[in-house]
Amino acid sequence: MQYLASMWRRLQYRFDNLVSRSTSALIGWLLLICLAAVVPTSVLLVQTGRRPPATLTEQAVAVWVSVGQTLKIGGAVGPPLYVLASVLLALVALLFVSTLVSLITTGINRRIMRLRLGHSTVLEVGHTVVLGWSDQIFPVVSELVSANSNRPRAAIALLAPKDKVEMEDEISARITTTGTTTIVCRNGCTTDPAVLARVSPHTAKAVLVLAPGTDDGDAHVVKTLLALNAPALGAAAEQSAARPAIRKRDESREDADTDPKRHAAAGAGISEVGAGIGTAVVVAAVRDTRNRLTATLAAGPHGRVLAVDDIVARLLVQTARQPGLSLVYQELLDFAGDEFYAVPADALAGRTFGDALLAFLTSSVVGLLRADDEVVLNPDAETTITADDRIIVVTRDDDTAVLEDATPYVDADAFATAAPRAPRPERLLLLGWNRRAPLVVGQLASYASAGTTLDIVALEDGETMSVAHEVAAEQGPIEVRLHCADITDPVVLDALDVPSYDSVIVIADPGTVAAEHLDSGPVRPDVDDGTLVTLLHLRAIEERTGQEIALTTEMSDDRNRLLAPAREGADFIVSGRLISLLMCQISESPYLAVLFDELFTSEGSELYLRPATDYVRPGGEVTFATVVASARRRKECAVGYRLRAQSAQSPMYGVRLNPDKREPVRLTAEDWVIVVAED
Repeated sequence: MQYLASMWRRLQYRFDNLVSRSTSALIGWLLLICLAAVVPTSVLLVQTGRRPPATLTEQAVAVWVSVGQTLKIGGAVGPPLYVLASVLLALVALLFVSTLVSLITTGINRRIMRLRLGHSTVLEVGHTVVLGWSDQIFPVVSELVSANSNRPRAAIALLAPKDKVEMEDEISARITTTGTTTIVCRNGCTTDPAVLARVSPHTAKAVLVLAPGTDDGDAHVVKTLLALNAPALGAAAEQSAARPAIRKRDESREDADTDPKRHAAAGAGISEVGAGIGTAVVVAAVRDTRNRLTATLAAGPHGRVLAVDDIVARLLVQTARQPGLSLVYQELLDFAGDEFYAVPADALAGRTFGDALLAFLTSSVVGLLRADDEVVLNPDAETTITADDRIIVVTRDDDTAVLEDATPYVDADAFATAAPRAPRPERLLLLGWNRRAPLVVGQLASYASAGTTLDIVALEDGETMSVAHEVAAEQGPIEVRLHCADITDPVVLDALDVPSYDSVIVIADPGTVAAEHLDSGPVRPDVDDGTLVTLLHLRAIEERTGQEIALTTEMSDDRNRLLAPAREGADFIVSGRLISLLMCQISESPYLAVLFDELFTSEGSELYLRPATDYVRPGGEVTFATVVASARRRKECAVGYRLRAQSAQSPMYGVRLNPDKREPVRLTAEDWVIVVAED
């Protein structure tokens, strides 16, 4: 047995050596092997035929004919010169056919490989381009698919330095339904203008630039924005997309007619080929606020750049001050529910903004979009509406904003007047420390009243204390105290008496990850791991004490949100998903960049959840039109309410945005009205 195995290995070795030789040697051995198989078989066929030849000469001729037919060299019979010429012609024909088949096969294989590698050009008009690959890609694609649900032939083109097949497999695994949207993946570097032309950004209605999630992510975003506006991209656009743009023009117009708000974007790319990316809206996000100006300059006049750290910090603080606010933003930012739209104001021209608040039964008015694209949130009720204005509403879709007077449904007898509330000092607790923490401290200080204290618990050195004090001192009178401890330690949390704080914020703290794991290679532990452990201990404290903690939590991965051991309806700010939703909303309606910028700052108007008793008498049944009219007296725009009794019931946890103004509701002293107002 061992002998046979050894002989088999020797034969394999000799065969490997044979194959590794030159082409001529391979051809010679192949010919010998072929003849060794064909000639004996031909002799056997001749000898076993029905009428085998009688003489040796006839047998030799029959064998030659069989061999010639088998090897496709004719097998002609005659004088030697004639046979030699026929064999030569047959070999030439065989060589020609083999070469032709090889060329065709190679061309097809090259084309298939090019398609599989994702190097071909996308021939679309009015599509959405997404550049880069990160965890944000999945919520971005999901939201864009939802936004395109009423568009018959929508397309999303993805370009990233990642294998095309891998991208398609990952997307199909996470996003099971794409509806009417076609998702096209292309492989390539997003900072190369020639490669960018593969996804035809010059004919797109919007371009979204995703940061790769690395330390140099902001620099990569800036380089991608510069590449989008490079002259080389315009030249590549002229060569690769002029004819497809013309061929797609009628289709683009048809799509734009079915969705009016996309009309301008769909046709812009055709007339602007060769001028960079034309008039497509470019939406990008940078991590560091200091890089926002640089990225904005690189993005050009149609660019909108979001500062991730700044937005997340602001929303953390706003939600900490207004429990339930994260649920309101989640409803407003995704395309599944009610969202912001700008609708024509022709029918209301000459009337006041106060009149407009009760001019729609199924839409909630919050502001005006001027002809010069200026956004005015919650203007004075006496502001006159012009024919060039557009009214910003919260509604289900742009075709649900139908004019119908809600004034008859107002019950003025149910109005209530809010008693003045004096500012009071608060006790605030910040668990964890990361790069966004100084921004969080600054935002807390800007909102806090005199005498407010902020306790910070983190695994940091004395430098944290100095940074926190500097930020707080710049913003307002707030006392900052640092506790160097592990927020995942239950003993530490028990000693803090967490339920006694007015507001608790938990942020992802890389310092809670064990040092031996930080250097474990390219696969690093999830920064949300420590947050999940902390939430587990806080939930145990709530159950043990019977007291509810006013908790706001930051997470980086939306999948970890499902694992969070927190009570139903708790506030979560998932940074990756939040920025993805914002980018998608702005890509569909560019004016929303200005609107969200005002909502997220302490200046101007913001979203608030205020006691229902400030607007209507508690306990009685009133229409939402009555709530809107009462809010108008306070120079506020009511957009919904939250019921305390339903605050633990999914999926909305008591939040009702944009209810029908005829709809009756019974608001108690524990319920809230959601308004757009100045502080």
